[in-house]
Amino acid sequence: MIITNKPLFKKGLLLMASFLCVFVSLFLPIWGGHGNGLDAADNMFNRLSKGSSYFIPGVQKQVLELDGKTVTITAKVKDPKLAARAVENLTKAGATAEFKDDAITYSGDLSKILSAALTDADDLFNDRGKAVLDRYATTDKDAEKTIVKAWWSVLDPSIKELQKQKLIQEAKVVGQVNKRGLEPGYNFYGIKSEKVLDNVLALVGLLVFYVIYTMWYGYAIFDMFGGVGLGMSKPKIKKEA
Repeated sequence: MIITNKPLFKKGLLLMASFLCVFVSLFLPIWGGHGNGLDAADNMFNRLSKGSSYFIPGVQKQVLELDGKTVTITAKVKDPKLAARAVENLTKAGATAEFKDDAITYSGDLSKILSAALTDADDLFNDRGKAVLDRYATTDKDAEKTIVKAWWSVLDPSIKELQKQKLIQEAKVVGQVNKRGLEPGYNFYGIKSEKVLDNVLALVGLLVFYVIYTMWYGYAIFDMFGGVGLGMSKPKIKKEA
């Protein structure tokens, strides 16, 4: 490799070396907590996401509009363990349920069933896992998460079954219970909730760091290539005689 511009090459090399030092440091547990820099950033965004993902009260209003709507649904559930748990959930909600031939057939007031699912999701979202365990009188490890997951496993295939029965509005509400109730409750369980407005400086800092760090790497490559004579310049335009 022939270096045609040593000062420029050294500048690029210094930028690259410092870039790599910062890069390696991001994977070291020196940023507070029990993880590295990436974990710290990920945890912060998870907390902020949770702070803006609480939709359960609004979904509950939609569920109440289905009060008195009785349905009979046969939903296929792949995991037998979740199926058994789902049958217990449905029975607890006042429905009749049976698991047979890889499917759960249940009948009951859809509003009561969905309200029970949302109650469990709400407790999980707000880190009240013990309330879920007490409700179902179980002490199994991670049973609170299994209960909510079982709700999702039976309600998700129920959407298509309701659509087949031309119960379109009911299917939409079940979808909302899953997406805006059960999924956030399950995914954000155990994560502290924070508001974006309370973390503006941290967010701006991460954004500025990302922009600077990207340019940092770009200029390092640019200067190193320039130092060995590989640069970018406008082509000369030949004038016709």
